[in-house]
Amino acid sequence: HSKINDNVRAEIWLKMISENPYKIIIGVRSSIFMPFSNLGLIVIDEEHDQSYRQTDPSPRYHGKNTAIMYAHFQKAKTLLGSATPAIESYYNALSGKYGLVNLTQRFENMALPTITLVDTKDLRRRKIMKSLLSPLLMEQMEEALANKQQVILFRNRRGFAPILECKSCAYTPKCEDCDVTLTYHKYQNRLKCHYCDAAYPVATACPECKEGSLQHLGSGTEQLAEEVSTLFPDAVVARMDTDTTRGATSYEQILNDFSQGKSQILVGTKMVSKGLDFDNVRVVGIIQADSLLNFPNFRSHEEGFQMITQASGRSGRKDVAGTVIIQTSNPNQPIFDYIKNNDFKNFFNAQLAERSMFKYPPYYRLITIKLRYKYENNVAQAADYFAMLLKRALGERVLGPAVPAVGRVQQYYIREILLKMEMGYSVSQVRSILKQSEETVRQRTKFKYIRIHYEADI
Repeated sequence: HSKINDNVRAEIWLKMISENPYKIIIGVRSSIFMPFSNLGLIVIDEEHDQSYRQTDPSPRYHGKNTAIMYAHFQKAKTLLGSATPAIESYYNALSGKYGLVNLTQRFENMALPTITLVDTKDLRRRKIMKSLLSPLLMEQMEEALANKQQVILFRNRRGFAPILECKSCAYTPKCEDCDVTLTYHKYQNRLKCHYCDAAYPVATACPECKEGSLQHLGSGTEQLAEEVSTLFPDAVVARMDTDTTRGATSYEQILNDFSQGKSQILVGTKMVSKGLDFDNVRVVGIIQADSLLNFPNFRSHEEGFQMITQASGRSGRKDVAGTVIIQTSNPNQPIFDYIKNNDFKNFFNAQLAERSMFKYPPYYRLITIKLRYKYENNVAQAADYFAMLLKRALGERVLGPAVPAVGRVQQYYIREILLKMEMGYSVSQVRSILKQSEETVRQRTKFKYIRIHYEADI
């Protein structure tokens, strides 16, 4: 029995190819590439999690799909586990491609938490809400802390503020190498790019108009933790996000301290929603829930449902009845009714109807083609040419090219082409068309060194 991480040690590999290999391997997505000699079962916990997909660097693969195919080749079994299954997984189970086992009760018959929506837009309009926390959430937190119980606050954005803006001219600092705004990290007093990890000093005055000062817009986990510490000075507040868990043992230390009661309030990103089991957590607060739902991706509501439901499940894990407060500026969105009622099946059916209408999985397979180059005109022309060749062969199945939401990363300009292939279309034929089209594109000298990569089943 061995626990491994991405940096698989050579001795573990040697052990696995010896006459007495480990019987059980617990690992991250890359552990599927271990040299198993007699594989019988693969268990994929929280199978819905998008972190099973590796998009950069190569190899680009989905750990779940890779595991399923590998188990098939090895004549082994695969078990997918999740309280909030991926839409495609649940569809495959209902259609008979997968077997289905439903667990209809929580462990030890614990009751589901009570979920309450708070309309932050209305509270701010009436000047009732003057901080990041609503009065109801603060009241529930005070009651829990008074009873020696714990609180988890979920905010899926790290840093202190996602945007700095000049009060005079509305200038916003951006990364020099990426087409994104910089996030302000107060503790380090730096502006950081969350795409290339570049860091910049914080200007005292606007570098554009030289007059105005820069104000913070929005909030992240760092600002939330600071504000909570001010509002609840007697409580120990811990923060868990990428910034605080970079050390080899930081992640375990934060969780151990919270589990042992050394900290009473845990503020974090989606890390805090992933299967953590704390007996004494009574209140979970979802801060700015709309940020989980309002991004340009057909999976936005699926992932938002999963993250909010998973985070809600951290409350009331033992004898304590759990309370979940969801803060949103738009409580009338239908998705919140599904979350409040723990109604995955109707949410699933609503998602299926939309995806069938707009040709998305599980009815269609998606392939994204990404072209990158340091000169924008070249990559734009190459993408247009590539798309034209593909449309000749595949017709309306080809969409684009288009500039993605982040159109430049690490000095490389990006264009995307999207293929929507019906499930019955030949995979080998698509592969052949892509290969021939890319070869034709590269025959032109100015396109020869453009980076092209493919992401299947996005």
